[in-house]
Amino acid sequence: MYFSWSRFTGDGSNGYDSYVYFVRSTDHGVTWTNPMKLSQTIHDIQNPDIAVTGNGDVYVVFREFQSVRSHQSENAVWYVKSTNCGASFGKPVMVTTFEPYDAIDISDPQPIPAPPGGNPAAHLAPIKQTTSSDCGDFSGHCASGYTFFRNTTQVRGTADQTDTTHQYVYMVFDASKPGTEVPSGTTYGTIQSGDMPAKYHQDVGSQQGVFFVRLDGATGATTTPKLIDDEVGHQKFPDISIDGGTLHAMWWDSRLDPSYSPTRPVGNDASGNVGPSLDVFAAKSNDAGTTWTDLTRVTDVTSNPNYEQFSNRVSPFGGDYLWVTSLGDFAFSVWTDYRNTVQGQDPREITEDEDNGSADVHQCRTFSNGSWSGDTCPHEGGIDQDIYGDTSS
Repeated sequence: MYFSWSRFTGDGSNGYDSYVYFVRSTDHGVTWTNPMKLSQTIHDIQNPDIAVTGNGDVYVVFREFQSVRSHQSENAVWYVKSTNCGASFGKPVMVTTFEPYDAIDISDPQPIPAPPGGNPAAHLAPIKQTTSSDCGDFSGHCASGYTFFRNTTQVRGTADQTDTTHQYVYMVFDASKPGTEVPSGTTYGTIQSGDMPAKYHQDVGSQQGVFFVRLDGATGATTTPKLIDDEVGHQKFPDISIDGGTLHAMWWDSRLDPSYSPTRPVGNDASGNVGPSLDVFAAKSNDAGTTWTDLTRVTDVTSNPNYEQFSNRVSPFGGDYLWVTSLGDFAFSVWTDYRNTVQGQDPREITEDEDNGSADVHQCRTFSNGSWSGDTCPHEGGIDQDIYGDTSS
């Protein structure tokens, strides 16, 4: 058994360092090895995923972030390889660079209003301009007025353990599509690493797409990254699986979002209202990813991912919970879904904000002794964010 994760350290004005660690178990999880740091020469890396080829070699793929703190100038997909079942790994090898899709805005925190007769809180403007990767109300408010969940380019990888002829590792990542960059007209932007300080932020939006790349682990050769499905809308949080030579990929997709624009976060219209915008789509390939067919809408309900359910009902959080597993032609996908969220009013919004209530969820609060209570009815649907699943083959 193999397990890998990112560890974050040293958060500061120039970002933070993050490293990838790896452990293995040879007794079905009863005991585990000491954590092994896989990234000695690269810092600020995240999203590790593990693939095991038919000959037993172990690959860990991950994303590198452009970072001032780590003196890294590129955003890239990397991998490390083990030929002894994870006992040791070789040096990191770059697969490809890319222009990221990291949803970023300028933080603009606002005080929580008090009812008539109450004492309003002081303005929360930061001493130094900072960026934010998720935006909502009050302490989570951003200068653009948009509401959105954290979304940065990530990578997933898999290998076909039934294939003893090749050492192919199949990867998907959700980067900006080249040529779709456009001034956002606000403080919102997507083409700069989310780990860069605010002074590097660019007010430029783009369209996010799911790219596929295949690595030949025996030679180190890679295919040119290409879009699986070049359509309108954003594509986010992809996953990929293979068994018996059939590849299956799936992702969040906003092609049915009536407010779609490369200048704005998913689900936001120009006024900052949010609404149903995300579905799950899937495709498969029978030729090692050269062509993709059988494009399928997996979901039967388009849902709103921007409900302010977290941080005391201040901001949204999408969760990276999209996965696909497969056996030959059969595939089953799971995803985060918001169809059961109960929309409502936030009583703290004495004057309605930019989202006009479209991001608020059902909650219960009272104002007493100069402050608002917490949400006293959290189990009445306001924070219902569920995992759904369905066949996607």
